[in-house]
Amino acid sequence: MKATDLRGPARTLALVQLISRTGDGAYYVTSALFFTQIVGLSPAKLGLGLTIAWTVALAVGVPLGHVSDRRGARETAIFFYCCAALAVGSYIFIRSFPLFVLAATLYAIGQRSGSAAQQALLAGVVPKDQITTVRAFLQAGYNAGLAIGAALGGMVLFFDTREAYLIAFALDACGFLVAALVLLKVPTVAQTPAKEKGEKSQTVLKDRPYVAISLLNLILVLHGPLIDVALPLWIVLHTEAPKWVVAAMFVLNTLTIVVFQVRVARRVTNMTSAARYVVKGGLLLGASCVVFAFSGSGGSAWSAVLLLLTATAIQTLGEMMQMPATWEISFGLTPEGRHGQYQAFFGSGLTVAELIGPLVLTGLLVYWGSFGWILLGALFVAASFLMVPAVRWGELRLDAAKATAGEAQ
Repeated sequence: MKATDLRGPARTLALVQLISRTGDGAYYVTSALFFTQIVGLSPAKLGLGLTIAWTVALAVGVPLGHVSDRRGARETAIFFYCCAALAVGSYIFIRSFPLFVLAATLYAIGQRSGSAAQQALLAGVVPKDQITTVRAFLQAGYNAGLAIGAALGGMVLFFDTREAYLIAFALDACGFLVAALVLLKVPTVAQTPAKEKGEKSQTVLKDRPYVAISLLNLILVLHGPLIDVALPLWIVLHTEAPKWVVAAMFVLNTLTIVVFQVRVARRVTNMTSAARYVVKGGLLLGASCVVFAFSGSGGSAWSAVLLLLTATAIQTLGEMMQMPATWEISFGLTPEGRHGQYQAFFGSGLTVAELIGPLVLTGLLVYWGSFGWILLGALFVAASFLMVPAVRWGELRLDAAKATAGEAQ
């Protein structure tokens, strides 16, 4: 896709990502400290509440994705973004743990289901051969928004007052509301008609190749909580590197994706190239784990910094290859009219990674050390190679379903 092709619905969806994630960036940086230091929740209650919230969002993701197919992706995305805005706005009134769980759950459902509906909308308004490249533009907007929001959140932490935190939440709520208004500029997509009496129910959970691909992708997206949670602990407990290198690694990862993700995504044009890039991405993620392991070998502080930044660069390149490849696969293997539930299920892998990733990666890397890094790298490589036959399986199933549908007409 040429740069001049990013017009109309594609540009609008990229703007939606930038606006909504700017507020989210400020929220992510400030929310934990607000609830523990201002509201007075214990860290244990905070963790329990968030686990409950995201578990509920995970459980209702596919049914709500089906609602998106039936009621319209644009309308569903707008509704759930408004729910997220309402949830964040309600934080002003929270004084107890039950109210926190209720608001956090509404936020998690609104954020995740709104994003899934937006992916279904993308599939409906963008030509199929351009979805992956446009999705890369959206990912660049996503990361840019998070970076801007994180900087604004840093200012809130500098002032560290209740009023400053509430301004951050107001920014997030307004971001979702403005994003919902901007979505009105995107054309509506056709709704999936209700199944006729006696017609068999067809859900993503019955699509075994797609389920297998989603589970393999769950392993690959563990690189997400890696930088956020496990690496800071690894750096402090196992290396001589200064703490500021965590921020440098985050900036390197985020800005690199903003600048180069679209260029990499343009090379993923079909299932064959997608499978190839998944393998390349998995190999690079595995290689980065090996370099991370060497950063704890006991050298000088500056050698540790060099190894950590090198590993981050390798991991980021692997991430930029893996992500567009799995976008191409997830959209390409989705039957027409079911993008809502399929994208909700595929995206649930990221939710699961956010739930189990901190615990699994902390145990694997902090307590097992370098061996844990090698094992994690092996998991990345194995998952990427297994994706190739899984994709072929999915193509065969989709072709068979199309042939069956053609005979029935």
